[in-house]
Amino acid sequence: MTPGGVEDLLRELAPQVLGALVRRYGHFDTAEDAVQEALLAASRQWPAEGVPDSPRGWLITVAARRLTDLLRAEQARRRREDVVAAWRLPEEWLAPPADRPPQSADDTLVLLFMCCHPSLSPASQIALTLRAVGGLTTAEIARAFLVPEPTMTRRITRAKRQIRESGIPFGLPPAAERAERLRAVQHVLYLIFNEGYASTSGPRLRRDELSAEAIRLTRVVRRLVPDDPEVTGLLALMLLTDARRPARTSPDGALVPMAEQDRGRWDAGLVAEGVALVSEALPRGPTGPYQLQAAIAAVHDEAPSAAETDWPQIVALYELLLQVSDTPVVRLNHTVAVAMARGPHEGLELLGELAADERIAGDHRTHAVRAHLLEMAGDRKAAREAYEEAARRAGSLPQQRYLNGRAAWLE
Repeated sequence: MTPGGVEDLLRELAPQVLGALVRRYGHFDTAEDAVQEALLAASRQWPAEGVPDSPRGWLITVAARRLTDLLRAEQARRRREDVVAAWRLPEEWLAPPADRPPQSADDTLVLLFMCCHPSLSPASQIALTLRAVGGLTTAEIARAFLVPEPTMTRRITRAKRQIRESGIPFGLPPAAERAERLRAVQHVLYLIFNEGYASTSGPRLRRDELSAEAIRLTRVVRRLVPDDPEVTGLLALMLLTDARRPARTSPDGALVPMAEQDRGRWDAGLVAEGVALVSEALPRGPTGPYQLQAAIAAVHDEAPSAAETDWPQIVALYELLLQVSDTPVVRLNHTVAVAMARGPHEGLELLGELAADERIAGDHRTHAVRAHLLEMAGDRKAAREAYEEAARRAGSLPQQRYLNGRAAWLE
């Protein structure tokens, strides 16, 4: 197997191995260190010596030995036994062997539930998910979110400590909590994808490694809960959005808005897969926000050109979305759709209603939409001023350059 193939295999196995160790021994933070050392050993040995017959079993064995060494070195055997006992489910007298898959759930899904526990902040949920389930190093996560590595280390360490001190049992949450926790997992994956697809700060418009990791993990979740229509909708939304990535930037890295993109560069395979997934999810019901957003993305992606986009259908879908997810961002997107379907003046009227919502009024996107609608309405001076204000508020350098460029063009 090539080094790249070994890397892909290790990335896939990492959460399974970590889940197996935590299920058996507890000690989330120490187990995670042990798994990282096992993965490092495998990355060195397997390309030269070959992949073992049971790569998962090999990793679990090596990681379990290292975990034992770490616990002994810390003189924490007694504490480990106490924690394991505290984490046991009431009906269990003995935890199953670490290399035996749990009967009720896949360890990867359980690990995702743990990393996305509602007691953690969204920033901690994202960091811990990328570290424990995604297999990214702390340095990689820090670079992706443009924070110093020590800052990210502290964030991940705090999250691990919260999990350890909470006494969360390693297993699926009770049935009454399961749907809510699955929604938390989806939300974290959605945030990871969005930060990768349209970075909120820094010199790059996108961070492909984050959006790719979000898609990979969402595929994992869908394999584990294939009958959940919102998981399917989330994957469809990511694929339909990511399909446009090749056309989002010019050769010099500048932002290209959707209306000006070369649709021949969109990934037709991702579009076809995304459309098939959303077509599969929508009839199942009840219809959730990810399915509706995916349906909107499908209308965009299936339009032969920007001029041929079915804006009335997009308006109707946004009005359905507002019924299940009435957020400022959804309202802003609905405003754009209305303006495209019915004219800029009607869009500006809706935008004026959003000005009272402090959650979105100061966001650069609101000013950028106002600028675009004013430009459509022919008010070049007001549009230029709005573009300049949007650029001042934007955190991403490519977005700033694009907005300043639009303002300069209107002079």
